[in-house]
Amino acid sequence: MIDVHTYAGAEVAPYLDAVAELRIAVFRDWPYLYAGDRDYEKNYLATYAQSPESLFVLAFDGARVVGASTGIPLTDETAAFQQPFLDRGIALADVFYFGESVLLADYRGRGLGHRFFDEREGYARRLGRFARTAFCAVERDEDDARRPAGFRGNDAFWTKRGYRRQDDMFCRLEWQEIDREEPSCHRLRFWLRELEST
Repeated sequence: MIDVHTYAGAEVAPYLDAVAELRIAVFRDWPYLYAGDRDYEKNYLATYAQSPESLFVLAFDGARVVGASTGIPLTDETAAFQQPFLDRGIALADVFYFGESVLLADYRGRGLGHRFFDEREGYARRLGRFARTAFCAVERDEDDARRPAGFRGNDAFWTKRGYRRQDDMFCRLEWQEIDREEPSCHRLRFWLRELEST
């Protein structure tokens, strides 16, 4: 039995290390190929720890955190995530931004992906002032030799949930890949959805 619980604002603090561990484990795989960096994780998650309206949705197998999904008002995010919205003329205060959804491989295929989106979208609605939700995802070349055979991305899943791929909204983030000697810059594409009221 997998239990799912949500934590907001200061409540997220006890779970920062667990989310960092999951990010390092899950993002090691394609398409991120993230080598894992404790200092990077500390700085990244500090943004969520400092936001009074951040959200962690955590999946537990007993006491073990096996999945995590995060969200934060875009006004509380860093400039790298904000700038594409400013460039498009979208007010930062109108957007609730989704960080990541990470789930250990053994727990996939149980509907937790939908649950993560449901919980974050519901939270954004309850806050009562957001017009849309958004996230971004790394893009890789189709002919990248490191792409696993039979790999299927999440585009169809995101589209079915009402998210629209943006052809003119990208951010660039730097991280160390597992098979590279130096950190490199990566392009991430944004996906947006209008947040209808209930």
